[in-house]
Amino acid sequence: MLANAFVDNAKVMAKGQITIPKDVRDVLGVSNGDRVTFIVEGNTVRIVNSAVYAIQVLQQEMAGEAEHTELTSEDDAMALVKRISRCV
Repeated sequence: MLANAFVDNAKVMAKGQITIPKDVRDVLGVSNGDRVTFIVEGNTVRIVNSAVYAIQVLQQEMAGEAEHTELTSEDDAMALVKRISRCV
């Protein structure tokens, strides 16, 4: 097992609900009202912070897009923002 890994468990209640153990909530960075995402791969399930997962998916989807628009530096991006803001 990995050095930073640990095992915890939770009981499934009648309506399929579980309480995420505090140590797990702390690792995920979630608290009351936050959302989590379940990623099912075969017979394995990962639980992740939904906000973090959404950002990761967006980053994967956007990978390489800057080069397609010829934005190859932060200066290029800033110049584009300035041009757009003048048009609004």
